[in-house]
Amino acid sequence: MSVRRHFAIIAPPVPGHLNPLQVLGGALVRQGHRATIVHIPECARYVTAPDIGFAPLADGPQPSLAPYLDRLAAPTGLGGLTRMIAATARMTERLLDAAPATLERIGADAVIADAAEPAGPLVAQRLRLPHVVSVTGLPLLAEAEVPPPFLGWRYRSGPLGRFRNRGGYGVSAVLMRPIDRVLRERRRLWRIADAGEDALAQVAQCPAALDYPRRALPARFFYGGPWRAVPPAGAALPVDGRPLVFCSLGSLQGGRKAVFATMARACARIGARAVIAHGGGLTPADEAALPGDPLVAAFWPQETVLPQCAAAVLHGGFNTVLDALGAGLPIVAVPIAFEQPGTAARLARIGAAEVIAPRRLTPARLAAVLRRVLDQPSYREAAGHVAAEMAKAGGAEAAAARISAALAPLP
Repeated sequence: MSVRRHFAIIAPPVPGHLNPLQVLGGALVRQGHRATIVHIPECARYVTAPDIGFAPLADGPQPSLAPYLDRLAAPTGLGGLTRMIAATARMTERLLDAAPATLERIGADAVIADAAEPAGPLVAQRLRLPHVVSVTGLPLLAEAEVPPPFLGWRYRSGPLGRFRNRGGYGVSAVLMRPIDRVLRERRRLWRIADAGEDALAQVAQCPAALDYPRRALPARFFYGGPWRAVPPAGAALPVDGRPLVFCSLGSLQGGRKAVFATMARACARIGARAVIAHGGGLTPADEAALPGDPLVAAFWPQETVLPQCAAAVLHGGFNTVLDALGAGLPIVAVPIAFEQPGTAARLARIGAAEVIAPRRLTPARLAAVLRRVLDQPSYREAAGHVAAEMAKAGGAEAAAARISAALAPLP
């Protein structure tokens, strides 16, 4: 027997999380449920799926989205990182202040809590609502032999690897104190014991092949594949004999003109043509100044453009990485922030990518590495193995089915 639910989706206020969650929500709607994203009023602009609702947080002081996104776009260095974490703690606190009343107002009876926003499970506990966890990026599950996801450490089992990882998790705990402080204070105020993970399921976009080996996955954790809508019909890119290389820094880092110029020069050096997606971070004058005759747009329909390309140069944003792997493309990863170093390290481990640290990025170095991943078929073969796994995973429809099953009443 199935039960129709009204899911409140609580996630970070950025497209990289909200876009795939709208596709997941749409799959739940097709299975008879409702789905509503809940966040500060400015997030309404990101909710574009016609079958997904949006509920602004209840009355009260609303953090401004623009300064928060600026913090996310520049978290480099210890000072930038601590300011970004402090801003994230304030956003989490605002959700804890207002989300319970908002969920009651809209009649939500279940919660989809994105793993990157810790307010979701606590709000669900406060209202005694069932919840599931959505994992739109790398799994954020601490495990002795798995490095923290924000570090580009390779997988290393054994005592030395575990010792190193303990240090990484210790540093992470110190850095995350502002967020942990907000959560502890709210648990005390709401008289909620920290009883551990009580999610009915955890559904991930990440395929098992991309993650490091795991020994202690929760019983209700499910790897999967990208949550994507049916791609629109896309115009074919110009064909002139040059291989096309997709170049992206995501929606937050798209203002890095020098990095895009380096990518375009590197492509030109090897006789390729860059296809640059800057997410709105460049002006028309910036676009015109890029060398190497690139094809440039704020956004490209990745599902239709990537299969026309021969390789990709990416910062390691998870959605674009999944789309590039799905197209079977070899990757050069230039990780900048967040879990991008961890994603890049996993790509290198499976043989689908080479990694260049941003501080070492030059046109000559990128050109040499790009030529290597284009010429050696092993990179494309490794990407193809992941593409095959993701194709079998069922995407958003399979994840939605798991969610529905987890919340169904016992027979």
